This record gives sequence, C-alpha cells and structure tokens, in this order.
Amino acid sequence: MTSSLPEQWWNQLSLPVISAPMFLISGPELVKECCLNGVIGSFPAPNARPIEVLDQWMGDINDTLIAAKDKEPGSKIAPWAMNMVVHRTYSRLEEELELVKKHQPPIVITSLGSPKHVVDVVHSYGGLVFSDVSSVDFAKKAAESGVDGLILVAAGAGGHAGEINSFAFVDSVRTFWDGIILLAGSISTGHSILAAQAAGADLAYMGTRFIVAKESRANDEYREMLVDSDHDDIILTDAFSGVNCNMLKPSIRKEGLDPEQ
Repeated sequence: MTSSLPEQWWNQLSLPVISAPMFLISGPELVKECCLNGVIGSFPAPNARPIEVLDQWMGDINDTLIAAKDKEPGSKIAPWAMNMVVHRTYSRLEEELELVKKHQPPIVITSLGSPKHVVDVVHSYGGLVFSDVSSVDFAKKAAESGVDGLILVAAGAGGHAGEINSFAFVDSVRTFWDGIILLAGSISTGHSILAAQAAGADLAYMGTRFIVAKESRANDEYREMLVDSDHDDIILTDAFSGVNCNMLKPSIRKEGLDPEQ
C-alpha cells in the first residue's frame, strides 16, 4: 500500500513532528499553539469529558485555525489530530465518531483496537488515519485495515512502551509498508528527529518535550519533576496496569510507594 501526507500539509510543517496525544496533558490550548507554530498538535478524546466538552474542543480548534489561516494566508499552520480509543468495549466510541463526522479532524489517531470502522468514516471526508502499533504483527493488521500511517511505539516510549528497538522496528515494517511511518520512543531533540528520518520514518512522535509547555494541562509540580529528573529516574514496570509502562520514580514515591519494591 502506498500513502503519503498531502503535499500542502508538508508545506505547513516547521518540523516533521506530531505533538503526541498525552492523557490528562494534551488539550485544545496545546493543540492550537502547536499547529500555529507548524507542528501537528493532537489530543486524546477521553481528555474531554463529558462528550459535550469534546464537541466544544473540536469546534474551538477548527475555528481558531481557520481564522488564523484567513488572517495570514501564507503562514505555516499545521493540521491537527484527535486520538481515539477504538476498542469495541469503549463506551463513547459511536458518540465520538459522530463528532468526527461533524468536525472532520484532518488526522485521526487510533489506539487499542481495529481502526477499520474509523478508516471508513475519516476517508469519507478526505482525512487520514494513523494507527498506534507496538509490534510488527499489530502493524501488519493495521496496514490491512486501510490506515494511512503507522505509529511505531518503540522501546523507550513514555507511558505504555513497546519492546522493539526503534531502528529494528522501522526496518521490519518497511519490508511490507511504504506508507507514512511515525516513530515514537525517546525522541526529544532535533538530533533525534533527524535520526528517525534517517532510519526511514517520515514523522517523529514527540510527547514529553511538550509537557513543560505553558499550554499543557500539566500542573507545575509535574513540570518541575520532569525538569529535575534524568534517565535514572525512569522505571519500566507492569505493576500498575499489567502492561509494561515507563514511569517516573518520583511520581511513585509521591504516592507513598517504593519503586524498588
């Protein structure tokens, strides 16, 4: 399958980066500011609760970016993306799909399930669908469903991380996929973005770097924790959700728990 980001979108990017959708962190303020500065902004739909708030967020993002384009026609304004949980047990799936039809986000990112139903809806208005995958098998299944891009969640990614080395993951997927690849995992500098492209990815998926931004929904204590922490403060554990997850040890200690136990 061959797929590519529309040429007009490439021309609107200052960096080949998506600000990754982060639970409880990414909201419309961060999305809009990213897009206005030539970076694809995104947020997870579950961050907006109840569903009426999601309707407001999507409308606000569209209105702001359209107004900015009208005011400065030649400026770099990137498209935006919304991340959806697509597992059949997710209670808001159909309601969120109705809002996707209404507001038509240029990019929809799918997680935790088959993206097939979402692909049909988003392609009907000319949008693109990117799917989170953490293994080569999942990548093949997503590719078969008709998505436009694969987000390779590699080892070192924040939150629920993959287990495959970034370079090996891209190489493996490129044997059967010539569409868009987004690489996620330990990307936080320009050097890392360039390395991702050299490895064969089209876009870098970058989350942590944006948490300290004033437009993120993180509180100041969390921002300070990130700034003060280094690699030794990260722990990969399945103790909290049953799935391996990269977490900050100071956040665990803050809850009165011992990361070493």
